[in-house]
Amino acid sequence: KGTIHLFRKSQRSLVGKLTHEFRLVAADRRSWKILLFGAINLVCIGFLLMWCSSTNSIALTAYTYLTIFDLFSLVTCLISYWVMMKKPSPVYSFGFERFEVLAVFASTVLAQLGALFILKESAERFLEQPEIHTGRLLVGTFVALSFNLFTMLSIRNKPFAYVSEAASTSWLQEHVADLSRSICGIIPGLSSIFLPRMNPFVLIDIAGALALCITYMLIEINNYFAVDTASAIAIALMTFGTMYPMSVYSGKVLLQTTPPHVIGQLDKLLREVSTLDGVLEVRNEHFWTLGFGTLAGSVHVRIRRDANEQMVLAHVTNRLYTLVSTLTVQIFKDDWIRPTLSSVPIANNILNLSDHHIIPMPSLKAADSLNPVTSTPAKPSSPPPEFSFNAPGKNVSPVILLNTQTKPYGLGVHHGSAPSGSVLNQGFGMPGMGATQGFRTGFTNVPSRYGTNPRGQPRP
Repeated sequence: KGTIHLFRKSQRSLVGKLTHEFRLVAADRRSWKILLFGAINLVCIGFLLMWCSSTNSIALTAYTYLTIFDLFSLVTCLISYWVMMKKPSPVYSFGFERFEVLAVFASTVLAQLGALFILKESAERFLEQPEIHTGRLLVGTFVALSFNLFTMLSIRNKPFAYVSEAASTSWLQEHVADLSRSICGIIPGLSSIFLPRMNPFVLIDIAGALALCITYMLIEINNYFAVDTASAIAIALMTFGTMYPMSVYSGKVLLQTTPPHVIGQLDKLLREVSTLDGVLEVRNEHFWTLGFGTLAGSVHVRIRRDANEQMVLAHVTNRLYTLVSTLTVQIFKDDWIRPTLSSVPIANNILNLSDHHIIPMPSLKAADSLNPVTSTPAKPSSPPPEFSFNAPGKNVSPVILLNTQTKPYGLGVHHGSAPSGSVLNQGFGMPGMGATQGFRTGFTNVPSRYGTNPRGQPRP
């Protein structure tokens, strides 16, 4: 007898997982209409492929590929419904919206591959043009056109509707728009129909059907079979030109790029965030398109040490949430530490030294005598510090003042040559510098406890 494992989850196969998810989608009544159109689409594709074989028309084959693309669009619509039903999981923390982006990208790329296949077959037919039978050519054209238009207008495909509006216009749309402006210039009443941006899928269906009708008439009248190959090339080029902008747009979404039309708005919001009370710096910002119409982002905000973290987080989120629906904000306080200040007064005769003497470094008191918050002396009786000696480089050996510099104004410092041996023994000689934290001043009237009066007499 085998071992019984309690509470062990059964591992489903890939087919079992797909079946489970399909049942989840099929349970929604909104998907029944899509499944019905999908079944009709498969029947139409079967009939059209048989008529393509009987008529030997490559133009009808190219037009049938648009019906196959309609099947891909129906599958994308089902995936969109499935995405709305699924909740974010630990593996997919941002949800499943990128699946419909991937479905749109795959559908448009497959349509372009089909167009490239038609171009290759058409190039071979130019070398040896076969005879075309027009018995079912016109029937197949109207069946495919009717089903494609009925599918596009009856079912609202949210992913493809968004991409067709957000992506750049195809060359077919631009040429039709120019023609529409000319027509509306003659008949202004048609501006509400022709001037708006036309649906690229409806446009390519009508243009392909028109090319097949011209092919049928020329073959019936003059037996000009080469026009079938020319129509196939035209339909393939229109398909490629229509699908390419959509592939580029969905591909940029998959690459997590920032949409160009929101960059200006994001910069404005970030400038507003940087001016909020308590905010010192906004850095490491990254914004990308999560799905169609969904923007995600993350940002690091450095604030003052005395600022309220929750208040700053609420204000930053409130500003950016108007544009970024999925936002991650990391707040961290300023970690900058100010240098410790010395509380020891400088000797009275420190400015009367000659240039070749070493300026002694005043000793620092213990760190416990300083207030760590204000970096000032803890004793109220101590005089306020004038200079800071506890800066980086405090452990460097003392430096000798050379006489190569001109005499500082108002200091009465004597000039003399510094012995070369002293320079080599004490370190590098830097003109105008004292010990590591030596200082120079250009003031004539120096306080009494730091030097002499203008007459050269020591101050009390």
